[in-house]
Amino acid sequence: MTIQQQKLADYYAHHPLAPPTSNWPSGGHFRAWRLEDFLADFELMGVYSRKDFFKVTLSSGPSTYHYAHQRLELAPAESALVFTNTQIPYAWELPEGNSCQGYCCVFTEAFVPTLTSVRPADWAVFAPEQPGFFRLSPAQHAGFAGLFEQMLAEQDSDYPAKDELLYHYLMTCIHRALKLAPVEQAPAISGPERLVAAFHALLARQYPIVTPARRLALRTPSDFADQLAVHVNYLNRVLKAATGKSTSQLLAERLVQEARTLLLHTNWPISRISYCVGFDEPTHFTQLFRKVAGCTPSSLRQV
Repeated sequence: MTIQQQKLADYYAHHPLAPPTSNWPSGGHFRAWRLEDFLADFELMGVYSRKDFFKVTLSSGPSTYHYAHQRLELAPAESALVFTNTQIPYAWELPEGNSCQGYCCVFTEAFVPTLTSVRPADWAVFAPEQPGFFRLSPAQHAGFAGLFEQMLAEQDSDYPAKDELLYHYLMTCIHRALKLAPVEQAPAISGPERLVAAFHALLARQYPIVTPARRLALRTPSDFADQLAVHVNYLNRVLKAATGKSTSQLLAERLVQEARTLLLHTNWPISRISYCVGFDEPTHFTQLFRKVAGCTPSSLRQV
């Protein structure tokens, strides 16, 4: 069965809440809602699919959460904080006439500042091995609800640096969750799941590039397959099934993300940045950057 890929634009295309304009240098996106408003159009939320954005949901009321092969249920008097990533398909199932209440926020990876090497997939709450599903006491629920109310108030403010503050609210939510012990324990992960986790860990170790004298050690799918002791075709097949993207796509996206950071936050020549991310010819770097980022390295630097 082919698992659907649901994009952030799908939500906005059928929802009256227009996406805000972000001032974040990376062009990332963040938006928070009350579930009472968002659930007015539940059709898209109930689709079992892999999303291209990260999501945090604070929910109270009866519902069922389908995450990969797991089924997690909330009773009418229960509440939970749920973190969902871009790798594992999921869906909410609500009973007819549901009065589910709470909050949710969605954000793209580019919303996370490029000055930090830690990406959303590195946070334990978004790990693919198990759902970030935290059952909450009434006091814990009230604390997270207050944090979401701060997000809602800030995102509609005129404060010039509100995106940075929203990022800190998001991190506060994540760190508070990390202090909680999740009730749900994940079963032992499969071989393909371990390979996906090992690939992401190996990819993360290649970055950040902090000196113009450093060059990426691993650049191609074959380089990663050799390090992981698997055939390159098998690695590509497993990653495609888990993420919806090929090995080459994943490597290119992370490479361009790092190049974007160096272009915006260093004065290194573009030819040096090209060398650092593994290209001998700057023209080849420019071609890849334009394909992934939609602009050239020089035009980004001029912004």
